[in-house]
Amino acid sequence: MIITEILGNTHEADGAALVEGRHLEKVVLPSADLVKRIQRLTTDHNNEVGLRLPASSPDLKDGDILALEDSGEHGNAIVVSVLPTDVLVIAASSIVEMAFVAHSLGNRHLQAQFFDTDSEYQAAVMVVQYDHTVEDFLKHHKVAYSRQERVMPVPFRHAEHTH
Repeated sequence: MIITEILGNTHEADGAALVEGRHLEKVVLPSADLVKRIQRLTTDHNNEVGLRLPASSPDLKDGDILALEDSGEHGNAIVVSVLPTDVLVIAASSIVEMAFVAHSLGNRHLQAQFFDTDSEYQAAVMVVQYDHTVEDFLKHHKVAYSRQERVMPVPFRHAEHTH
């Protein structure tokens, strides 16, 4: 089977309705594979499927529905399940400290994601992929952080760099 479109997402009402009553067959992916448009995938039932998404498609996300079996509403659905990513959750004590950290890490061309108090973190935080040099930097500058395993809503991409 070649998958050429994302049918919905189980974390949204319309997507949840699409898979209701179906058995969820999962394709478990690390975050780095979410940006790949063409790849061969193996489900947790050991079935192989091909993924060939158009260039205009968004990156894959946890809960994306890739296929629905045609045997009525009680068939299988193939759904993306994202592995947690090792991250540093940085909770600076002030806007000045956060600006210092963001600027310093930006010079390393490290991608960051920002969350507000209404997020699952329940605080204004910056999240970056784990890197021991970043952890050393945060310790050295006494910036509050924690190391966590998280399923990120958006995959980290390699930061391209030119001057």
